[in-house]
Amino acid sequence: MAIIGIDLGTTNSACGIFLDDGIKLIPNRLGDLLTPSVVGLDDRGHIIVGRTAKERLIQHSDCTVGAFKRLMGTRHQIKLGRQSFTATELSSLVLRSLKEDAETFLQAPVSEAVISVPAYFSDNQRQATKQAAEMAGLKVLRLINEPTAAAIAYGLNDRQQGTYMILDMGGGTFDVSILEFFEGVMQVHASAGDNFLGGEDFVDAMYKAVLAELNVDKTQVPAHLEQRVLMQLETAKRRVSSEPTQTLALDFGVQQTEFSVTPEWFSSVVVPLLLRVKAPIERALNDAQLSPDDLDDVVLVGGATRMGVFRNAVGRMFGIIPSCHLDPDLVVAMGSTLQAGLLARNAALEDIVLTDVCPYTLGTGVLNHENPNAPNLLLPIIERNTTVPISIERTVQTSSDNQTQVHVEVYQGEHRVAERNIRLGELTVPVPRGPRGQEKVAIRYSYDMSGLLEVDVRVLSTGKTYSTQIEQSPGMLSDSEIARGRERLAALKFHPRELEANQVLLARAERMYEASLGDKRQAIGAVTAQFEATLERQIPAEIEAARQRFVELLDSLDVEEWF
Repeated sequence: MAIIGIDLGTTNSACGIFLDDGIKLIPNRLGDLLTPSVVGLDDRGHIIVGRTAKERLIQHSDCTVGAFKRLMGTRHQIKLGRQSFTATELSSLVLRSLKEDAETFLQAPVSEAVISVPAYFSDNQRQATKQAAEMAGLKVLRLINEPTAAAIAYGLNDRQQGTYMILDMGGGTFDVSILEFFEGVMQVHASAGDNFLGGEDFVDAMYKAVLAELNVDKTQVPAHLEQRVLMQLETAKRRVSSEPTQTLALDFGVQQTEFSVTPEWFSSVVVPLLLRVKAPIERALNDAQLSPDDLDDVVLVGGATRMGVFRNAVGRMFGIIPSCHLDPDLVVAMGSTLQAGLLARNAALEDIVLTDVCPYTLGTGVLNHENPNAPNLLLPIIERNTTVPISIERTVQTSSDNQTQVHVEVYQGEHRVAERNIRLGELTVPVPRGPRGQEKVAIRYSYDMSGLLEVDVRVLSTGKTYSTQIEQSPGMLSDSEIARGRERLAALKFHPRELEANQVLLARAERMYEASLGDKRQAIGAVTAQFEATLERQIPAEIEAARQRFVELLDSLDVEEWF
């Protein structure tokens, strides 16, 4: 059975397979290697995923959504028309789409995968990713940290021994990893990151600055017009390094105006975001006990690292020109695919050994002996950036006379006060009565390569062991909820794959029509009507020829290339 590698991204997703001749990234039903992580409902209430859904974000913002990866691990409900979905369910729809593309490409069933996640994803978010895959009919053999995946792609591509820093900024997250490659071993020394810093935040900063400068009240801007302005700003962000001045015609409903975007304006707007880049870099270096001079190279990964301001900031920070010779949008998918090849024991990869690290400290709450009335303190059991897989045991004792149970709370984070960290779960175990301190329990945390945690608590006097896999963290779904979710998603109607090429063109034409005026609007309407008439005749050869003409005409009319 084939094992595919998947990059489940905030903005785009991709998948691949490791074949005898190396990595093969799998095209989707439209022939693209990148599938936008966007889900929507079409006019008949059918589920659409990818570019077709993305084309409808402006006109149908009430039933189309993207960037939901940031809500993974929560129970937040996201409205699509009259229906509501969790981020886990929406992610499962993207994964299902990728799975179908892989099965079409391979002409064989696909049921196992390696999926990349941000290095700084919490246990909740990792569990949610596995649950999304399960709903999509995929068994996750390994969750791999995104910068680690990128490092694998670079390390196995170049086979150059040395120490590298990977800076991975995608649409929604920023991750830093330091990795050493030597004698066939790829060892991750440290990871750090910011789960709320990505390309989307740069666009959001631009939007807020525009609203402030034009004195526009955000609450008065209709959702579909806000989405259109955001897409205009996204395009401007991508072009800002190559065009000295871009003049945008912005429509806020309450106000229509022109706005000029210059490199100087953009740089000033995003300074606070660039300053946030520095902290994870410094933390990773400190944890790895390295200085910038110890690095052989700095590698950029993720679409947002294409921004000139980001590359310039990194260059100034390290005094070097960072590397980016692999496609930053696809390199994580390449690394995930390589990891899938490793798990499949592909002969071409049999000499490679990979290690990773735990990105957060994991511990339990214990009594503050200096001030028993104060909140419990965190007892670290597995410290952040410990090489995994790892299993560590710490012994604690009862804190009061005649105590009959020990309550073990599991936390993830760096704060000395236990409750100021993320609470992952709990386990209560019975102990024999006795004086304070007589009964002792050994708490063992085991953390695997997928970043998932098991907790064992052993009562030393009785020898009994109690265990939990921390599967019911806040925001997590129970087994029955996963089963119900799978049944619910299976019952949804999906837009037919074979019709999607036509659907995405019609959605694009609709977007262009609403954004245009005068002769251009009439021209778009005319070519759309001609294409719709051809579709009505249902003659495949005519539709194929008409589709090609339609694409060429839309390309000639679409002077603002949003996507």
